Amino acid sequence: MTFYEIRIRGRISETIRKAFADLTVTVNPVETVVCGADLDQAALYGVLERIQDLGLELVEVRRFPPRAG
Repeated sequence: MTFYEIRIRGRISETIRKAFADLTVTVNPVETVVCGADLDQAALYGVLERIQDLGLELVEVRRFPPRAG
């Protein structure tokens, strides 16, 4: 299972979090982390497009390879 961690600058509101209901959202003091597992490339681009459409600042996208076993 491929896991993605997407970091967004700042704390996003509860209303904006609803745009990412299919993902895990963690709000930290200086950033928001959006995580998802088993995203194919089309789904990942969809998440990135939502971030852009909402005017959020993308900081980082990390891909974690599938775990062995």
